[in-house]
Amino acid sequence: MELSPEHKMSGILAPLFALRGKNDLGVGDVGALRELVEWASGCGMSVVQLLPVNETGNDHSPYNAISSVALDPLTIELTVEALEDITPEILAEERERFYLRRMYEGPVFYKIVKPLKRAILHRAFERFTDGPWKRKDARAQAFQAWMGLQESWLPGFALFRVLMAEFETERWDQWPEDRRTRACALSWLEVQPAKTRKVWELRMREVMYGQWVAWMQWGGIKAYAEKLGVALMGDIPFGVGLYSADYFCEPEIFDVRWSGGAPPEPAFHGDLFTERWGQNWGVPLYRWDVLKKTDLHWWRQRVHKVREVFHVFRIDHVLGFYRVYGFPWRPERNPEFAVLDEVAARQRAGGELPRFHPYADDTEAHQLANRAHGEELLRALVEETGRYALIGEDLGTVPDYVRPSLEALDIAGFKVPMWEKEWDTRLTSGKAYGRLSVATYATHDHEPLKTMWERWMRTIASGDSGRAEDADARNVAWWEVRRLAAWAGFEVPRIVEFEQVHERLLLGLLACNSWMAVFMVTDLFGTAQRFNVPGAVADSNWSERIALPVSEWSRDRRLAPLLKRLDGKLKRRD
Repeated sequence: MELSPEHKMSGILAPLFALRGKNDLGVGDVGALRELVEWASGCGMSVVQLLPVNETGNDHSPYNAISSVALDPLTIELTVEALEDITPEILAEERERFYLRRMYEGPVFYKIVKPLKRAILHRAFERFTDGPWKRKDARAQAFQAWMGLQESWLPGFALFRVLMAEFETERWDQWPEDRRTRACALSWLEVQPAKTRKVWELRMREVMYGQWVAWMQWGGIKAYAEKLGVALMGDIPFGVGLYSADYFCEPEIFDVRWSGGAPPEPAFHGDLFTERWGQNWGVPLYRWDVLKKTDLHWWRQRVHKVREVFHVFRIDHVLGFYRVYGFPWRPERNPEFAVLDEVAARQRAGGELPRFHPYADDTEAHQLANRAHGEELLRALVEETGRYALIGEDLGTVPDYVRPSLEALDIAGFKVPMWEKEWDTRLTSGKAYGRLSVATYATHDHEPLKTMWERWMRTIASGDSGRAEDADARNVAWWEVRRLAAWAGFEVPRIVEFEQVHERLLLGLLACNSWMAVFMVTDLFGTAQRFNVPGAVADSNWSERIALPVSEWSRDRRLAPLLKRLDGKLKRRD
């Protein structure tokens, strides 16, 4: 597959969990992804971007996974055709046992979907064990060979996953002390009776079987997408959860005194804590001095494994490689700090306040040091990327040196039109965007175009109330509307519905000079759904699903005509 900025591409970003496939079990899976790839190819798109697909624990955020490598079993397509260890009877029995109508109609109900898919996969493993494994046939040999190639991460993950199931939580600090790290747990297991060890070995092999199935299916969908001329874009989060197999296996590479996050940003108006202090993601910082002793093996492995299932990968929060914002407290303590000033917060946090690591960009010397630090780390990732493409998510408050640095490393960055401004506050023309970039109106963290436009229109409409503050807000909203419209090449002389400008906004993004123009699925469809509100703890985060099944997108009365009118434009051939 040719991945060169010389050839412009268009694409769609959709969280996998949000897709509705023909045979899914309440959450988007590889089968739904196959349908999306076929649809995208038929529309002339050549990129399908996803959020991270690593396994998560009780927190369903894809950015708080329990492993930097393991794929989420929720993504496995569990049908007779996709996995030969499943029978129609198994599917029927388990679906009957877990069935709940709203599981198919509403958002993702993780409390039902996870046990359902786990139960089906367990029965598939039992059939595999009693059949191919016992016979030592070709599939058993393939499984055995695959496990041998995953020695650097799979056994440790399997042990962590079994312990997690044993104690019903990924929080290892709530486990017995003799099982809180891999080294301790292995020592504990060694002195157990032979019968106990045999049971644990079987349970660990079941975890490995699930990973084998997942990696085989994902490898298959990557090859299929490539055949259709569609590049799959994955996502590598900068951080990994504290309660993860990675920390369990290699605690020495993490600095748990600090919790990674991001400083306050004007773009996010969420809860009081986020506005005052920023986002506290809860991921431990890295001990780069320790990682460098192994030539960044842990990071190289992440990229190497992602290459097996994606053609392009986005490094979430690439700014963290240069310098990362750290909190001297865990997210669980955010509420107690939300109302404190800096003096009180410093006292409560043991004399520390949130700050950048290794340095703030407050002096030229610190900026030079941060740039050199980031480039050293990112060079290793570029080496591992090989013939594929690495994208850096460089949004937020971006130091001046970051974008030139990424360009020097041949790493594409992002362009969000509303954030790319000239000295006089006009939006930078899309024609002036550097080719080595990805243009998009929004990421999973931002409000959809429709929501933003309708908010502006409401503000404009309420500006005639006679109150000075409403008039000021109206003027600002008009300024935002006309500025964005001018960027996309049209005028807005009066209040208009979003549906009247939707297509023009899409065309504006497609016309920019960026290598890739990628639409959030909600922006392409013109809907107001939101998949994540930063800083909010709500069941709606990471669970919303697109109402229309992927198989019906081409026949939808509103969407189909729009895509037909965009036909040719989506191919982005100059």
